[in-house]
Amino acid sequence: MASIESLLSKLEQWKELDRWSGPLAAKVEAAVSPKPVRNLLGGKSLGHPLHPALVAVPIGAWGTAAVLDVCGYDDAADAAVATGILGALPTAAAGLHDWSYTMGAERRVGFVHAAANSAATLLYVGSLVSRWAGHRGLGRCLSFAGLGLVGAAGFLGGHLSYVQGVGVNRAGWREPAEAWVDVGHLDDYDDGAPTVVEVDGEPVMVLRDGDEIRALHNTCSHLGGPLAEGELRDGCVVCPWHGSEFDLRTGAVQAGPASVPQPRYEAEVSDGHVRLRAA
Repeated sequence: MASIESLLSKLEQWKELDRWSGPLAAKVEAAVSPKPVRNLLGGKSLGHPLHPALVAVPIGAWGTAAVLDVCGYDDAADAAVATGILGALPTAAAGLHDWSYTMGAERRVGFVHAAANSAATLLYVGSLVSRWAGHRGLGRCLSFAGLGLVGAAGFLGGHLSYVQGVGVNRAGWREPAEAWVDVGHLDDYDDGAPTVVEVDGEPVMVLRDGDEIRALHNTCSHLGGPLAEGELRDGCVVCPWHGSEFDLRTGAVQAGPASVPQPRYEAEVSDGHVRLRAA
């Protein structure tokens, strides 16, 4: 285990990867910048990232192909290999979308993760071509090699998600205030200017709109950006880090890359004092 941890640590600190990963991430981010693309690939309609939901298709298909190859069901194995290749395309697109917003160690690990999956897909393409050409033995060897790469890439994917926290809701650990909390006098808040207050230890962005108060958790659910430093646009706040847009009234995601709604706080003004509690 220590040797694996050492290898992962070296990979996270392998800054030579930045010369390739940086330009690629910039190109991917530009390609996914249109709002409909961000919303689709980011999983806005699902309420969580799309990529983890798609990975089951190629992994399941290629794992099934290995069993079918061993059992001698040639036609079914070929169909499973082809299914995995087709499923790998949208899976890769969603994964690249998520990866393009990462930095530093996460970007380096994600780059190798993507490279391993890409190499595995190419091996499966070669396997399918070999099978169709009648070279079934070679096709099987290429498939098994591809499955090994998929396993290694999956290990790195697990590290990205469960150790580095990529794709995890950054506002998910909050302790919602169930009782009303006084956060100052209404006159303390400038109209139209976001202010950060603390509610039971949680940072909350408060926005005064006349005599009304809007309040959202200040930590962006995507990658933890400070929402109060973002732009206000058409009833939404735009995260200053990656451009996720959240409705100020409901916390709903209006534009990705975020896919998880922003936690909202109820507000009331009593005797000139602003009080908040989790919605």
